[in-house]
Amino acid sequence: MLERERRLRLLSDTDRDIVRLVNDPGFSRWLEQIKAIGGCARPVYLSGSTLTYDAASGEVVSSYSTATEPGERLAVRCRNRRASVCEPCSRLHAGDTFHLVRAGLSGGKSVPEVVRERPRLFVTLTAPSFGPVHRAVEGQRCRLRRDAPRCEHGRLMSCGQLHADGDPLTGMPLCADCYDYVGHVLWHAHAGLLWDRFTTAVRRHLASAAGIPRARLASHLVVSFAKVAEFQKRAAVHFHAVVRLDGPDGPASPPPSWATAELLTEAVNRAAVSGHVAVPDSPAYGTRRLVWGAQFDVRPVHSFDSSDGLSDGAVAGYVAKYVSKGAADTGAGCDYRITSAEDIRAAVLTPHVRALVGTCWRLGGLVELERLRLRSWAHSLGYRGHILTKSRRYSTTYGALREERADHRRGDTKSLDGPDVVTEAAWRYVGSGYTPGAAQLAAGIAEDIAVSRELAREEMANAGWKYAE
Repeated sequence: MLERERRLRLLSDTDRDIVRLVNDPGFSRWLEQIKAIGGCARPVYLSGSTLTYDAASGEVVSSYSTATEPGERLAVRCRNRRASVCEPCSRLHAGDTFHLVRAGLSGGKSVPEVVRERPRLFVTLTAPSFGPVHRAVEGQRCRLRRDAPRCEHGRLMSCGQLHADGDPLTGMPLCADCYDYVGHVLWHAHAGLLWDRFTTAVRRHLASAAGIPRARLASHLVVSFAKVAEFQKRAAVHFHAVVRLDGPDGPASPPPSWATAELLTEAVNRAAVSGHVAVPDSPAYGTRRLVWGAQFDVRPVHSFDSSDGLSDGAVAGYVAKYVSKGAADTGAGCDYRITSAEDIRAAVLTPHVRALVGTCWRLGGLVELERLRLRSWAHSLGYRGHILTKSRRYSTTYGALREERADHRRGDTKSLDGPDVVTEAAWRYVGSGYTPGAAQLAAGIAEDIAVSRELAREEMANAGWKYAE
């Protein structure tokens, strides 16, 4: 025993913790729990029980309690969508997003397949320019100008370099003193309202083209959408959205014959040009009128790839790819909230992003902007919208997808929900995270699952199957 203790003392803290876990009687069950949650990097632990019984007879249909689990607790996924926080959960979230968007384009998941025949567009809306920044365009110099002008601060407003994609200069302002940081932050803070004005303008144009009142448009057609927000290299948000026209009863009903893809394209173009939001005047920043950027793209969505549009799968995969990214992944912020000016100074940020975070903190102290809660959203540069949003009738929901997956894993053939079935549940939070050794074991499980998934993808590719990343 003395020799064993001596060898243990020579091990690292992580290795000693692994030895402790492996020798625990409940290790095999703990391992089953971690495999069931895919090696989640930040699991949440719950303690409690669930009892389902027949209301009429009192017969117990199913029951579960954590009393027999290791530590009397159950590990569940953290469900964080950010890959920088939890890779396994972000991958699962991206997969759910793919199916959610794909269902609205191709059908499935309670959405009829006839949506393939509807007018559908893939729209990209960007923020306006807040000042010239370094850019990486393949085969082109950044901002080459023969006259090599200088700004009022004496800095060159041209750049003849060929920036690669990973160049840290990409997205940085040519002159930070000339850059409109206030406008950038205010645009982020009102981006959600600007999107709402955009969708309203699309509906208004469709009603006007049909010669019907805007209030009666819903009795003729429904405009459905799903959009995802993405941070560009210049740390400005832009939106990718799928816009679809349905009949008054939703996906199952066709829109009227006059509601064509061409008319929808015209409505989107006009809404992108005319949409704006007026910010309340302030002595700190003057008068501001926020609009969309001049660079926006509208492309039709087809069932298969074509020269003038995108396929269903390509659009769904494109949207899902950006959902798993956090602000830190794109260098456009951080994945934790800023609570003080000290946090801004201590955060590992580029000078450009640090200036944006500092602007959020400064503007957040203004009474006229108190409703925007800029300090609470300084970590995301003032943008407080969800990464993915959709209209109610576009397709299924994340909750429905998770429930379907849970039923599949349980092997359920019928739902336990109903008027004759009563479920009583009592759960409480008891902790989260791992010990050092448990974290290493969980990371190994997550890696094994990722390798197995990649091998399965290769086999599918060799068999001629098409799939999304």
